Amino acid sequence: MTTVIQLTINGMAIGAIYALVALGLVLTYKATEVLNFIHGDLLMASSFIGWGLIVVLKWPFWLAVLATVAIAMVFSWVLDARVMRLIVGQPQFAGVMLTIGIAFTLRGLVSMSFGPESRNYPTPWTNQKTQLGGVVIADLSLVIVATALLVTLALFWFLRRTTLGVAIQAASQNQLAAFLSGIRVKRLTSLVWALTGGIAALCGLLLAPTALVDISLWFVMIKALAAVVLGGFGSIPGAILGGLLLGVIEQFAGVYLPDGYKDAVAYLVLIGVLVLWPRGLLGDAHGRRV
Repeated sequence: MTTVIQLTINGMAIGAIYALVALGLVLTYKATEVLNFIHGDLLMASSFIGWGLIVVLKWPFWLAVLATVAIAMVFSWVLDARVMRLIVGQPQFAGVMLTIGIAFTLRGLVSMSFGPESRNYPTPWTNQKTQLGGVVIADLSLVIVATALLVTLALFWFLRRTTLGVAIQAASQNQLAAFLSGIRVKRLTSLVWALTGGIAALCGLLLAPTALVDISLWFVMIKALAAVVLGGFGSIPGAILGGLLLGVIEQFAGVYLPDGYKDAVAYLVLIGVLVLWPRGLLGDAHGRRV
């Protein structure tokens, strides 16, 4: 039982990262109907920026976090307002390919600027652990879960309780109707991109101390896609649930299944859900009879 509890808590910590990344993907998709493949590379780039501010420039940890999130938000805002807006009205495939191209460009720029070596940076919770009964939990895991919970609750409150949040929901459902109602759809779209960029930066800063600051961090995007499909594509609660479940499944697979299954289980889940239950756990059915 102690092992089960330990694996569940560790899985929820990594699953919280998947959930936040998946949440950013869903928000961008609902606002623009474009699957933002830049999201994972922005996460990766933010971890390198955070490392540079903390280790190279010797900034305090919290100041570096705020600066990195702000940089990611501004970058995402400009990206939507000056680049993505140029292809408005084009097929969705054009938007997907544009985000893939920008993602590869960003990955290359980071590699050329910082080099391919893995690195790390200290946090206020480095090497600190908490013991609850027979379960030993890294404080960083608790911080990741708590941060994910706070960000999710704040986002739900913003979208449901504020005028701006309700306007974002209205624009995501019908942009033309929202525009005719006096809502500035373009500004709201850029705001959504900025919010998701900030979420990606926060995920990168939380994930890097456990997975190292490395170019391969962008791969979290693939796990987040699996979480989105598992929870139901387009469903915000589904993205959160899918991320948490996927993190827990990975942890149990790493212990109870043969070597290699931990890395492959996300894709096995993705294939299984698409074949057996394409709508996901909380997604809406969009079937068509032929």
